[in-house]
Amino acid sequence: MDGGASGAAPPTDTEMSDAQPAAAAPPADPNQQVPPPGGIDNIPATLSHGGRFIQYNIFGNIFEVTAKYKPPIMPIGKGAYGIVCSALNSETGEHVAIKKIANAFDNKIDAKRTLREIKLLRHMDHENVVAIRDIIPPPQREVFNDVYIAYELMDTDLHQIIRSNQGLSEEHCQYFLYQILRGLKYIHSANVLHRDLKPSNLLLNANCTPTEAELGFLNENAKRYIRQLPLYRRQSFTEKFPTVHPSAIDLVKKMLTFDPRQRITVEDALAHPYLNSLHDISDEPVCMTPFSFDFEQRALSEEQMKELIYREALAFNPDYDSSSSAFDPGAFQ
Repeated sequence: MDGGASGAAPPTDTEMSDAQPAAAAPPADPNQQVPPPGGIDNIPATLSHGGRFIQYNIFGNIFEVTAKYKPPIMPIGKGAYGIVCSALNSETGEHVAIKKIANAFDNKIDAKRTLREIKLLRHMDHENVVAIRDIIPPPQREVFNDVYIAYELMDTDLHQIIRSNQGLSEEHCQYFLYQILRGLKYIHSANVLHRDLKPSNLLLNANCTPTEAELGFLNENAKRYIRQLPLYRRQSFTEKFPTVHPSAIDLVKKMLTFDPRQRITVEDALAHPYLNSLHDISDEPVCMTPFSFDFEQRALSEEQMKELIYREALAFNPDYDSSSSAFDPGAFQ
């Protein structure tokens, strides 16, 4: 997504055009996107399942995807869930980021989190929210253990921009904040809270338009931990950041107000004077249909979660030949 439909154009100076992640230092966060290592031109590949699938060996990690995904295959990120690689979808000509979630159904909580992410991102349709391009179906339904999700491929993330030597102008900061809030307005209008907004989850394309990824899911242990933390007196932002524009400090103070009843809404934040030059209510769309969490209300077995994710894969691949699968249309009857 290049943000072309947005009325807010990115800063016109060329400072950001060559902004690249700092290649020398490894990312501090294992969930970061990392620049692909140089010289990876010939990653071992093997056709499988009658040529319908290809297995790529990525530094000892087996990536098995449908045959439409062609080289160049490049590792671009790694986290607790596994590895992310970029690949070319030969049918659409689009480069995508494919995340492999290995042994996705070993833990029911993690499996439900994967299902939730798929359903949430499929429901969203906004240029500031990262889009799912494909759920790659398994070669055989009866041995469905790993989940492969293809997302639109972004160029970098805000964490990498911040830790690089690239300076950020006031206009860049305004533009980034405006686009983040624009995406957040859409997410909130779908009855969804992000809860994990941080630089590494704010992906950017070549036009510096951020999209929001990795929606967070807060568990009860995290709530208990937060409640037991001691209280600290808030520091003065004006003293802490004496060179920052007063209007920016005013907006940040309102966004960081602890009591949500007193905190500024995303709509009012977009209309704040700091963002006057970018705000255009006619180009800040909302989600027309609230997201339904109905599937969360029942206890799903491992097999039922497999079935639901398998159906999501078939929605992206309606012509997929599942004749050899163990698909059970009565699984939920």
